Parts: sequence; structure tokens; C-alpha cells
Amino acid sequence: MNNRREKKRKIYKSTIAFICLDIIVAICFFVMYGPWDKVRNLYVNTAMKTMHHQYFANIFYSEKVIQKIMSSNYFVSITESANTDEIVINTKEKHKYKDEYEEAIFTRDEGNDLYKVINLNVGLSKGYLVAIYEPEKVRLISTKQFNVGGIGERIITMCDRYGGVVCINGGGFQDFGYGSDIPTGVVIQNGEITWGAESANDARDNIIGMTTDGKLKLMTNATANEALEEGVYDGMVFGPFLIVNGKPLEIVGDPWGQAPRVAIGQTKDGIILFLVVDGENYINGASLQDMVDILMRYGAYNAANLDGGQSSSLVINGKLYNNPPAAAKKQGGRYVVTGWGLIP
Repeated sequence: MNNRREKKRKIYKSTIAFICLDIIVAICFFVMYGPWDKVRNLYVNTAMKTMHHQYFANIFYSEKVIQKIMSSNYFVSITESANTDEIVINTKEKHKYKDEYEEAIFTRDEGNDLYKVINLNVGLSKGYLVAIYEPEKVRLISTKQFNVGGIGERIITMCDRYGGVVCINGGGFQDFGYGSDIPTGVVIQNGEITWGAESANDARDNIIGMTTDGKLKLMTNATANEALEEGVYDGMVFGPFLIVNGKPLEIVGDPWGQAPRVAIGQTKDGIILFLVVDGENYINGASLQDMVDILMRYGAYNAANLDGGQSSSLVINGKLYNNPPAAAKKQGGRYVVTGWGLIP
């Protein structure tokens, strides 16, 4: 009698489990093939812009459908370079502000004239906008050596080694799944080309640089030597440029989906902006449009997207301030090759 009851109980549990599984599968197919283009676009574009998880898009969609979705979500790259003559550095507090966002950027926290952190909500995610009042002290930070068979360094380690107060990650790197110490694109530090010197006159890319007088220099289709000639003292390659000379990136749809993201910008008055948004890939985070909107709202005149996803790191006073995706958070931030730091 007891054996029969146990058998019935097992059959009942198995039936319930299969019903639940069927419901979950049905919901997934309803969401993925239902009338919600936004959900479909977000899922595909987020998956396809990752390094190792593009196969997620193929679970539900054919290659033809994926390409159709991606071709209807795009941005028009900015082709002009930043005119730093438009930047007149004056980061002092004002007597009058045009709106609450300008006031939030310019007014200091008591006893801190170096920087201010503004906490944001970006959809379901947390964001952090750091206003830096001494732009000439923003410098490129990097792993100790490039291309020696290592995996780079965490931003928290780099920041400490450089004596940084506030640091974020920066450019990309050749990713073998565990990271590497090989940058993608040129790296300029202290007025010298520390990576990519062999193609300093030939390789053209979008260079994100800082000049000695504290101006964010965004150069399109430029060589490393051209960047040096334009006064770039520290520089790296990444993109897209989000705002150039006050003009925002033209975005159609949601080309890169939602993800943890990082950006650097500068107001016309010279305040440097570090923007970091938390999130988990495929779940939440910021879109490219979100990043543009936030930076424009807070007065950015020039701004560029930096490496995001697992690499997203904001370090303040020796501690990881943001919440990177779970895998990176476990190790105190992902191992990367370059970043930007406020170095007093």
C-alpha cells in the first residue's frame, strides 16, 4: 500500500514538473515570437554584441532573422573630431544655474573639491556619474606591461598603483575568454606611444585622448602620430563617440541592447564626467541612447563610449564602488588593460 502511494506521489511530482517546464517553454516562445518587437530587438542585439554568447540569439532565431533585426537597429557614426578650442575650463561653482542638472554637477560635496558622485537610476539599474573638477589630473592608467602573456589587471589594482582617487576602465583588449594584456588599438601614455608604435603613421582609428591642459580630445580616423601632434598626452581607442561638439550620436532603434556600460565625457566648462551603469547582460543595464541622454542632460559637450559589460568598473578611494556583473564582481572587477583615473 505504501509503495503504491509513493509511486503515485512520484508520478504526481513528475507531472507537475513537466507541466511547469511546458509553461516556461510556452512563455519563452510567446515572448520571443509574440507581437513585442522591442523585446525581440533587445534580446538579439544584446546577445550579438557580446564576445562569447552570440549563440543565445540562435536559440530562437535563424541567421536571416538575426541579420534583419540587426540591420533595423543601428547608429550613424560621428565623423567629425572634437574642437577643444570650444572648451574653456572654468569649473568653479556658479551664482546661477540654468537647471537642476547643471547645479548638481557644479556644486561640491562639503570638503571635497576634487570630485562628486551623483547616483542615478537607469531603468531598473543603478548608475554613477562622477564630476571631476580638475580635468588636468585625469590620466590614462594601464596594466604594468602589454603582451607578455598575462591577463591584464583589475582597475582597483591599477588605480592603487597610480595613486588614483577615482578610476574607471577604458579601452578594449584581445579577449581569449579570460582576458589578456593585449590592447586593441593604440595606447598613448605621457606623450609616448606605448602600444601600436609600429603603425603610428598608418593605422587609423577613433582615438579618445586627454591633452596636458585637461581637455578631452576625440579624434576620428586618426593615427597615433596625428594624435600626438594635436596635443594628446594620454590616449586609447574605443567607441562609438557619443557626443561631439555638442551633437549627439544618431541612434535608430536599440543597436547594442542593454548592458553594463561606461563612458567618459567633458562639459564645455571643462568638468570631466565618468559615467558607469550597472547591469547584467540580457537582463538590464543601459542602452547607448540611455548613455547619450544622461550625458547630454548633465551638460557633456564631448563624450565617448568605453568598454562595458564584464569590464565595467568604478573605483573610488581604493574600493570597487559599482556592482559589475556577477562573474566579474566575484574577483573584484574584471582584468583589463587600460583605464582613466583622477591622479592628484
